[in-house]
Amino acid sequence: MGATPRARLFLRGRANVRPRDWAAAMAETVLLAMVLLAFTRLHAVVGTDVATATANALAVQSVEQMLHLNIELATNRWLTEHETVIPAAVLVYRFYYAALLWVLVWIYIRHAEVYVQVRRTFVAMTGLAVLAFWAMPTSPPRFALPGVVDIFAEHDILNSRSTRDMSNGANFTAMPSLHVAWSAWCAYAVWSAVRGAHPRAALLAWLLPVVMVADVLATGNHYLLDVVGSGVLLIASIAIATGWGRLVGHRFRPSLR
Repeated sequence: MGATPRARLFLRGRANVRPRDWAAAMAETVLLAMVLLAFTRLHAVVGTDVATATANALAVQSVEQMLHLNIELATNRWLTEHETVIPAAVLVYRFYYAALLWVLVWIYIRHAEVYVQVRRTFVAMTGLAVLAFWAMPTSPPRFALPGVVDIFAEHDILNSRSTRDMSNGANFTAMPSLHVAWSAWCAYAVWSAVRGAHPRAALLAWLLPVVMVADVLATGNHYLLDVVGSGVLLIASIAIATGWGRLVGHRFRPSLR
């Protein structure tokens, strides 16, 4: 028995749509891969001036002391006194990229209505972060704050020596904290996608950056002011993405005659 007209129409539509969807997905994958590759290369070289990074770290510490925000040593000490928590802290710091990837894929597949905005925000955030690292290379507390224990030097599950490599510029880009910024981006993306249908559940997404803030402070990787810088980075990136969208929309809007 042959297919009904409705079934044939459905199958024809699936045949027409699927290649286009795959092409769009591949284009997005290539775009984001290029962005991340460029970021990785630049991240490793923009902060190689150790003297400048140390001086900037001391300046950050001075401002925090003046404002009574210097909590890094206390949080790091708490973690070292609770060794059973250290593996979880290392896991959160090392594998938050999985959350980043999951959110990108989930938004693309399930919430296309907000995908372009959150992708533009992500790209803007990555570019602004590189500029910030270049303008203000900063040594993390584990290098520049006396008394802070370098958690990763002893407990890194990847057993990576790169965390102590003085020639690796990525070790001197504490301002702002990209771990916090990208975690906040994940929260922003999820919140944007579900706030209409599930406003209360959408707020739970912001627990991820809250956990990351505690993590980067306790492991000696960032100052509290780095976290503030991450918030500024997210807000600026959203503003750029919004302006970007309006510019594109205005440019391609058909003129009314």
